[in-house]
Amino acid sequence: MWSAARALAVRDLQLLWRRRGDALQPALFALLVLVLFALALGNDPEMLARVAPGALWVAVLLSGLLALDTLFRGDAEDGSLEQWLLAPVPLAWLVLVRVATHWATTALPLVLAMPLLAELMALPRDHWPVLFAALMLGTPLLALLGAVVAALTVGMRRSGILVALLALPLYVPVLVFGAGSVTAAAQGFDPVGGLLLLAAGLVAALVLAPLAAAAAIRIALA
Repeated sequence: MWSAARALAVRDLQLLWRRRGDALQPALFALLVLVLFALALGNDPEMLARVAPGALWVAVLLSGLLALDTLFRGDAEDGSLEQWLLAPVPLAWLVLVRVATHWATTALPLVLAMPLLAELMALPRDHWPVLFAALMLGTPLLALLGAVVAALTVGMRRSGILVALLALPLYVPVLVFGAGSVTAAAQGFDPVGGLLLLAAGLVAALVLAPLAAAAAIRIALA
């Protein structure tokens, strides 16, 4: 299983290196969204700080949606998904490896750029640890939920809008708890409750989402 996971991750990274411009699109899109927020709200630091948690999470969510349709699309077009079905390892394991690689190349750069983005939105620095913890818990959860939606629509052509419509209702609770934990910290309340709910959702998604996505892929390729 580990050799198959390593081979799949290396292949994905090699393909990503050949499309370096496409790999930067989610991060640039999130930066553009935050710049538009900052320009629209003016140069009032207090107002920017009030909307910063929601704006940062909306930027991360929208950038994730931007790359969601390509999660399994390329493999379906070149026949790689059929090879996944024939591989001597569980399909859910390959799905989990693909989601981990997708998260590491799309969402993790945004998490690492969090200080720059938070500074752009004038978020006080004592709230950065809560934001970082929320993003580290919430972005993998978004990727796992998105994998289920992408697997459901992998057999459809031009499913970009449908993917967004199906994914957004699943993303809303993550957005609420992620941004809410930072807002609670900014208002002097304990943010642990929201972080624990994100952690619980991540644990459940790690177990259930790969199985659901694998079942959806089998149905789509049947």
